[in-house]
Amino acid sequence: MELTKSEMEIMDVLWGSDEPLSRSDLLSRSEEKTWKDSSVHILLNSLLEKGAITEAGLVRRRKTYGRTFAPAMTREEYFAMTIFSHRHKPDMVGLITALLRREDITPEQRAQIAAIAQESQNG
Repeated sequence: MELTKSEMEIMDVLWGSDEPLSRSDLLSRSEEKTWKDSSVHILLNSLLEKGAITEAGLVRRRKTYGRTFAPAMTREEYFAMTIFSHRHKPDMVGLITALLRREDITPEQRAQIAAIAQESQNG
């Protein structure tokens, strides 16, 4: 699954929220959007079809009810999935090595990764 730039903008808002959001919530929280307000339904339906978001419930707005939406996956799960959805898949060890050699990775993050690797080896 690959998301468009506009879909990613909506996902960024959803990933940044602690609760499911309605259409109007998304519109009010999308500060740097490249899409028109009238396109939000099309984008939400596309994200639903792709399985990137789920319907989380209903919220009352004045006299009507509107659907709320939540991400179906974390940001990290999405990017991990996109890395391996391309025809030219990277070597897993090479990819992890490249990530661990990045200058912006902290010693704490390296320790967490090492602990996860050790845990998965034991389990």
